Amino acid sequence: MSGILAAEAAEGTRRRLTARQADTVRRLTEAGAEEIRESGYESLSIRDVARRAGVAAATAYTYFGSKDHLLAEIFWRRLSALPPVRKTSPGKSGNATRRADVIAVLRELALLVSGEPELAAGCTAALFGSEPDVRQLRLYIGRQIHERIEAAAGRGSPEGSLLELAFFGAMVEAGLGYTTYEHVADRLAGAAELIMD
Repeated sequence: MSGILAAEAAEGTRRRLTARQADTVRRLTEAGAEEIRESGYESLSIRDVARRAGVAAATAYTYFGSKDHLLAEIFWRRLSALPPVRKTSPGKSGNATRRADVIAVLRELALLVSGEPELAAGCTAALFGSEPDVRQLRLYIGRQIHERIEAAAGRGSPEGSLLELAFFGAMVEAGLGYTTYEHVADRLAGAAELIMD
């Protein structure tokens, strides 16, 4: 990830929430995931999500200006909830161990929303959005994915950079419906075997 993107992703532009506000956001994101499972991306609306969460629509719009913003937040929260990756350094760990760690990270990332096809499709569409809140979350998400792959592959490793590029391309392919996330996970494992040989 370029230095500019890394700096932007590290900036704290997200507002601090009180415990009550954080609970409202949590309820909205949970309701959003439930709502998209039932209605799909096209029919998803902030009003319906607000109703399901038991909050006023105006309150929901205070936190999420659009369904894309809501879906990007749902994806970000799921990604952030993953357990930390054990960091390795190129040459410091056996190549087989590093390869196994990288494959595990790539599978975990590829399968993050695979069990929820409507949510996966919605997140893919949302993350291509151009509104400022979505762009900011996309930077956070990209930085988090970069850090997870780099931690497993080794800081600054060329293999990690190649696998990061392969990961993003594969996720777009799956998000567009050309293949399944499960197939992507298998293909990424194969790519890691080749690249980290």
